[in-house]
Amino acid sequence: MNSDQIFVTLFGLLLATGVIWYFFLYKKQSVTAKESSGVQDVKILVKGGYDPELIVVKKNKPVRLNFYRDETSSCSETVVFPDFRLRQELPAFKNTVIEILPQQTGEFDFHCDMNMLHGKLIVEE
Repeated sequence: MNSDQIFVTLFGLLLATGVIWYFFLYKKQSVTAKESSGVQDVKILVKGGYDPELIVVKKNKPVRLNFYRDETSSCSETVVFPDFRLRQELPAFKNTVIEILPQQTGEFDFHCDMNMLHGKLIVEE
């Protein structure tokens, strides 16, 4: 093997390792809502995705989701919570508050209008 073949092989192995780590080993961090005055508050940055994208809240307590859209991409203009039958416009560079009352436990997906950006609301007892 010459040096070019060794370099290409090592680079390919490095790329394969990165793909395996990202898709199979990387654990997404969840955020537990902070409770204040009986309301669970979460701040969510919208910029190429939702950060955080995994949000843990308690059942039967009001939740206030504070979305700040820090971009003008048309994909992130709207957030949709299908299980709550909720669709909300998110103006660019502004804070938008969405209030919900989760009445059952489980995992509830939310996404952009184009279904390209994804997040999950995890409701616990």
